Amino acid sequence: MSANIQQLREVARLCQMRQPLDGDLAQWLASSLEDFLNRRARTIADAMGIRGPRGGVPWWMEEAIRCRDAALRALVRDLSAGAAVLAQARLVHRLTVRYAASTWRFHQQLEMPPPAFQGTANEHLWRAFKSGAPMPIGQRQLRNILAH
Repeated sequence: MSANIQQLREVARLCQMRQPLDGDLAQWLASSLEDFLNRRARTIADAMGIRGPRGGVPWWMEEAIRCRDAALRALVRDLSAGAAVLAQARLVHRLTVRYAASTWRFHQQLEMPPPAFQGTANEHLWRAFKSGAPMPIGQRQLRNILAH
């Protein structure tokens, strides 16, 4: 599924730049659209091979969660790499709750981290929130994320 999502992103990028699709990418797109239009696939997601498991997490949320978790792990690496996981989770929880209650509302529309955040631990905090996955999250879930 991940490869198909990357193909869709490449199609979008090339179309936005008004560039032609290469042969394999064009063939994949045409075949997927034909499957949908000829009712060989129930949905466009099925036709493009991006349908998640029934009752499971949709692909876009799974991707958002992976991005959030990576940002939270990077935040910990920058702030408290040697501390115990419990201490790390408490620190991250405190920071995320504070950010959610104060500055995030001013930053959520930004496409890039605020200039003052770039190159700092706060950039990871912004990326975790910008991921689209639920934020802030509880200490128990943070412990699970930071332990892996």
